[in-house]
Amino acid sequence: MADPNSPAKSAETTPSSRPSKTEGTTSVADDAKEITSDVSQRAASHASEMKDKAVSYAESQKYSVAEEGHNVASALRKAADEMRSGSPQERTLGQIADGIADASDAIKNKDMSEIVGDLNGFARRNPTVFLGAAALLGFVAVRFAKASNDGSAQSGLSDFGATSSSTARDRSGTQTSSVTPGQTTSQGART
Repeated sequence: MADPNSPAKSAETTPSSRPSKTEGTTSVADDAKEITSDVSQRAASHASEMKDKAVSYAESQKYSVAEEGHNVASALRKAADEMRSGSPQERTLGQIADGIADASDAIKNKDMSEIVGDLNGFARRNPTVFLGAAALLGFVAVRFAKASNDGSAQSGLSDFGATSSSTARDRSGTQTSSVTPGQTTSQGART
């Protein structure tokens, strides 16, 4: 029989040379924790960057909205000044102009979290007014979008898609002819 302490014994069978199951599991668990921590840090970093960009954009838009509010208030004051002094219309326009100017100043002087909190509080106190104002803003936005869409004005199209003359230009700038059924073309052919 061979001596158990003899050097002839294989290194594979000695307990100290074999990795234990707990050592291997611990290594994989540590690697998983490290990867999870790294992913979490990267996600937090990206979220922080996106939040900073959103806040920066919101701040720039806040000043733009405040400036536009001052422009509207100025236009209303000018319209009020052109009305008969002391008339109800003049007083009403003046009050509306003052309200818009005050709201613009409040927007300019508050940070976004305060604005959102104030808007949220107003919506909770006056849900009908808030929804009505939101609908009105939606209608105004749609009208503005339609008015600033110059594609139909450039191509000579009216509201119903008919051309305003027998010739128009398509979007590429090429002159086209519009002939309705029963109309005679310039070549004398009847459609």
